[in-house]
Amino acid sequence: MTDTTASKAGAAARAMILPLALAQFIASYAATNMNVAISALAQDLGTTVAGVQTAITLFTLTMAALMIPGSKLTNIWGRKRCFILGLIIYGIGGVLALLAQGLPLLIVGYSVFEGVGSALMIPPIYILVTVAFPDVRARARYFGVVSGAGGLGAAAGPLIGGVLTSAISWRASFGLQVLVVAWIIWLGRNIADPGPAEPRPRFDLTGAVLSALGLFFVVLGLLQSRTYGFGVSRADFTIGNTVVIPKGSISPVWLFVAIGALFLLWFFLHIHASESKGKAVLLPLRLFRNKISNLGLGTQTIQWLILQGSFFVFSVYLQEVWKYNAIKTGLILTPGTIGILVASAGADRFARRHPQRWLIIAGFLVTAVGMILLLALVRANRSAPAEATRIPIVPGVSIRPVLMALYFQTSCR
Repeated sequence: MTDTTASKAGAAARAMILPLALAQFIASYAATNMNVAISALAQDLGTTVAGVQTAITLFTLTMAALMIPGSKLTNIWGRKRCFILGLIIYGIGGVLALLAQGLPLLIVGYSVFEGVGSALMIPPIYILVTVAFPDVRARARYFGVVSGAGGLGAAAGPLIGGVLTSAISWRASFGLQVLVVAWIIWLGRNIADPGPAEPRPRFDLTGAVLSALGLFFVVLGLLQSRTYGFGVSRADFTIGNTVVIPKGSISPVWLFVAIGALFLLWFFLHIHASESKGKAVLLPLRLFRNKISNLGLGTQTIQWLILQGSFFVFSVYLQEVWKYNAIKTGLILTPGTIGILVASAGADRFARRHPQRWLIIAGFLVTAVGMILLLALVRANRSAPAEATRIPIVPGVSIRPVLMALYFQTSCR
């Protein structure tokens, strides 16, 4: 009887992986599928390429600013409730973007609603896996599955988005997201979640505001590099009619980053003061004393910067310079999808058979080689068709599922 009960519990735990992996897939897909439809969106909505790029970056900005508060809410509202609520908000955003006739509604639906929904539904995904699989090896395996689904969603976004945009319309891509989200909600109804512990912690509103503002200004500053550059400002930075930073001075990127850093410093000082008084905080400082956690978070940050940053730049370049349509742009980025599929399939095996340190080093070395090849092979004086067949899509990003499996396997020991 005990074996039967344990077997049923194990089957239920494995069944919950499908909706969790699908949710991570669709959240990552949303961050990259729009890139190949930039030209089509600008033409259809009567806006500019810069306007569509703004919508894309605002989505990332919203998600980044609210991810920490979203994580804390899982401890207050419950993991399953946060997960389903995030999916519902995300789905509403998809419907609004689908019906958009201009840039404002696209920003509301895609940038705001889908960004908020992602910030609510992504943190519970990994917490639910942790709770469902107490065995370290099983947990590492399924973390690799979920993380691989996220990487696959980011890599497949350009291809799927390109096919849908060329064959039907960019609206079909949002329609697909809505359908998948509805399916995930239906699958997620049977997710087992014991609920938040009692007494429920207090939500640190001050910490949430400070962390959101800090991340907002840091990310906003980095986004300004597109206009002003990183070093010397390429144009006058004005507020109203007043020139705050003249052309040729230091880039205003660092002004925004400095403001964000000050808010983040205030955030950490607030946490330190609150912890010393025994109050509930948004993010315990002890998390930053864990070297394995810091390594995992650092590698994740770098991998996502490379994956999404390179895909964003490639997509815009292919459409605006080489005048490729959506499906051609998606096909050029397909090798990245293949690499992530291969690495996802072997993530658990790699983690068990090879030293963890060497796998991480190998992943970043392959990434560096991919970027060097890209810079060497893509030249402005080459013809577009000839160069398109030679673009190496950063093979190192395919190591991401391996890194995730390693991180969660070691951090739980």
